[in-house]
Amino acid sequence: MRDIHSYAAGEWLAPGAGARNIASAITGEVIAQAGNDALDAQAMLGFARDHGGPALRAMTFHDRARMLKALALHLMEHKQALYDLSYDTGATLSDHKIDVDGGIGTMLVFASKGRREMPDAHVYLDGAPEQLGREGQFMGRHICTPLQGVAVHINAFNFPVWGMLEKLAPTLLAGVPAIVKPATATCYVTEHCVRLMLDSRLLPKGALQLVSGGLGDMLDHLDCQDAVAFTGSADTALKLRSNPKLLQNSVRFTSEQDSLNASVLGPDATPGTPEFDLFVKEVQREMTAKAGQKCTAIRRVMVPEAQVDAVISALSER
Repeated sequence: MRDIHSYAAGEWLAPGAGARNIASAITGEVIAQAGNDALDAQAMLGFARDHGGPALRAMTFHDRARMLKALALHLMEHKQALYDLSYDTGATLSDHKIDVDGGIGTMLVFASKGRREMPDAHVYLDGAPEQLGREGQFMGRHICTPLQGVAVHINAFNFPVWGMLEKLAPTLLAGVPAIVKPATATCYVTEHCVRLMLDSRLLPKGALQLVSGGLGDMLDHLDCQDAVAFTGSADTALKLRSNPKLLQNSVRFTSEQDSLNASVLGPDATPGTPEFDLFVKEVQREMTAKAGQKCTAIRRVMVPEAQVDAVISALSER
């Protein structure tokens, strides 16, 4: 059985009191354990604020974009190890490619945007100067600068790599350190991905930390310079958003929650048309990729009554 570690304040910490068993989605066998009630949330936040934040803010947008590209290429070289670990999550090889390759690709996109669309500077200018007074002596201009705090990322079980990288890339590009908390059920894949990034020595000290298991009281120690990004159910999002300390301290909270997507077939999209074929292809893909456990999954298929039998037949053939 594997011990899934957390990376806190510059050290790898093994599971301890409060650790949870993690079962293989294939066999049901317990394959790992993760969690440690003794994790020092305040020490982690302090480490990010004192070390990660200043180091990232000392870099320009282009510096951070180059760092992201190097990280993505490093992960690309080692993605087979992530594939191998992912089988126990219940994923297929094509699922791995969505998660691992998709996450790496997302990081490369943000790296490219950072180089092409942002300045080689520490401040991003948002729009032109605005004259606010009649005589031209009172001017204003919006600028964007990094937050002085920490981004806490709480991720879902279905994309242990992509779910992390799609949040981490823009966070690092913005010059903010991150503490990542993956879903415990698949955190062993995320842990290895974090190890790969840290072992590359491309990240400044304190820029990335990992919580394998519960967050403890971390949310209670956040302030107005911090941010929380959550992916999961609407019920959990509401509980987190309602945390008194988050409300009291005006902590930014962003959530991606329960999707209920529909695909609607138009009456003129009949068998033999490209639109009909595309409809069937996408319904089949979204029913089967990651066993339908993804935010873009088509959960309601709406078809004109005259085409119901044709759609069922076409889906059955696929």
